[in-house]
Amino acid sequence: MAKLLVKLQRYFRRKPVKFFTLLALYLAAGSLVFLHSGFSGEPRAPGSPRSPAAAEGPGLPYLGVMQLSRGFKAAATMPAGSRRRGPWFKSTSKEPSDRGKSRDNGGPRSRALRSRSGREKEEDRARYIGCYEDNTRQRTLRGMSFFDYKKMTVFRCQDNCAERGYLYAGLEFGAECYCGHKIQASNASESECNMECKGERSNTCGGINRLSVYRLELAQESARRYGSAIFRGCFRRPENVSIALPASQLMLNMSVDKCVDFCTEKEFPLAALAGTTCRCGFPSTLFPLHEREDEQLCAHKCAAEEFESCGSAEFLLVYQTQVQDNRCMDRRFLPSRAKQLVALASFPGAGNTWARHLIELATGFYTGSYYFDGSLYNKGFKGERDHWRSGRTICIKTHESGQKEIESFDSAILLIRNPYKALMAEFNRKYGGHIGFAAHAHWKGKEWPEFVANYAPWWATHTLDWLRYGKKVLVVHFEDLKRDLFVQLQRMVALLGVTACEDRLLCVEGQKDGNFKRSGLRKLEYDPYTAEMRKAISGYIRTVDAALKLRNLSGVPEDYFPR
Repeated sequence: MAKLLVKLQRYFRRKPVKFFTLLALYLAAGSLVFLHSGFSGEPRAPGSPRSPAAAEGPGLPYLGVMQLSRGFKAAATMPAGSRRRGPWFKSTSKEPSDRGKSRDNGGPRSRALRSRSGREKEEDRARYIGCYEDNTRQRTLRGMSFFDYKKMTVFRCQDNCAERGYLYAGLEFGAECYCGHKIQASNASESECNMECKGERSNTCGGINRLSVYRLELAQESARRYGSAIFRGCFRRPENVSIALPASQLMLNMSVDKCVDFCTEKEFPLAALAGTTCRCGFPSTLFPLHEREDEQLCAHKCAAEEFESCGSAEFLLVYQTQVQDNRCMDRRFLPSRAKQLVALASFPGAGNTWARHLIELATGFYTGSYYFDGSLYNKGFKGERDHWRSGRTICIKTHESGQKEIESFDSAILLIRNPYKALMAEFNRKYGGHIGFAAHAHWKGKEWPEFVANYAPWWATHTLDWLRYGKKVLVVHFEDLKRDLFVQLQRMVALLGVTACEDRLLCVEGQKDGNFKRSGLRKLEYDPYTAEMRKAISGYIRTVDAALKLRNLSGVPEDYFPR
């Protein structure tokens, strides 16, 4: 043995380049192993099936609605506490809609009403308002239009109009879609809107010179745009208007573009049209943009644009310019090591990345992750590279649901989302990236049924585990966060022990979408859930609802339950 070592020593003395090459390769291999073990952990699906006795915990008796751990046969053989690296490991992360099907067994009016049942309920997307006359010389809706004589559907028309910021969407002749901000015609009889849609014969798409018109009730007003400006709504003039909106200019030939351009030049994020006066400013406690008025109060025609509204002296029409509100954009690591580890826990697809974006803006501190995702790091989540126990980040993203992993955190924000939407969002992320979409072949192939069979039970067990093993858990519903961001964000920030001023939270409202909002242009135009899938998921929802109520928490939102 000694002779062999002496020979190797002499060999490497003669050829030092080979020695250093082998040494570098050895160190590189060791570094890769270390990085993989430290950062590449993945969310673990529940392991072995629980017996009724095992499912019971303090305040949570066994809920025998169904076997929640079915679908995880592969995980059942894993030792307790081990980390599962599921199929989502190799993928990178307003979501596709949960839409029902309608049947054509009634008149035109009933078909038009039913056509919106599943698609529009999911986010109160649109409201059918009636059949209207149309004229090829003077259109009823005078915005963008497009035709598709093979695949036109109600949802496709609504989605395209909404994505471009229009208030109304109208369908005509079974294949024509028109968008607009105002209806410039009279009502017609419902019986005159009697043509089936070319892409879905169960729904009505107007008639000959007749429009089936929908008003787009957008849950996120940021989708409504005029050019580069984002529509925020109609608001009553604040009392100290010169302080709330410090810059102003008289514009006799007022238009939306002119006011937005003026405020952009002055570097203000808000442009407020007040008749012939353009005002600019920031969202603030004097003008928080929380109490919206009926848009008809602002429906005063612009002097320079016949089909635009310019508000009035009392009611301001407000737009958000492309100027960035920098009051909430500064972020850094914690100045000293955190005293407690706070989890930002959610099922995959429940909006964890978006919640991290909001928390970072609201607190000014980076969030961390139980995993490492290079694409998120490159998008600005600088805490992504830190080890989750580093103590330099305000909270830690995790999808884990095992007892050992949950008990390693001192407190948690548990983000829960409608499983129908969460499953579709995670499926899109798995096959299309953080803001991409799964291909049509994935939805129609074997991937989607297998995905639902494996992930749907986990949606329930994830929440049940965190309610059972979590030490201090704040439950936040994704839908409530979207609907009332200011209040829910205040709750989340309070748990994190950070004092955030109101102006900073108002700034977050204006920057809420970040870079993680999917475009609506590629949403599915059919319901991917089968009756069997819905039956199983409904059972999981009832189980989670009961578990929340047992802890004196509000149950799941009503729109989780099928209608």
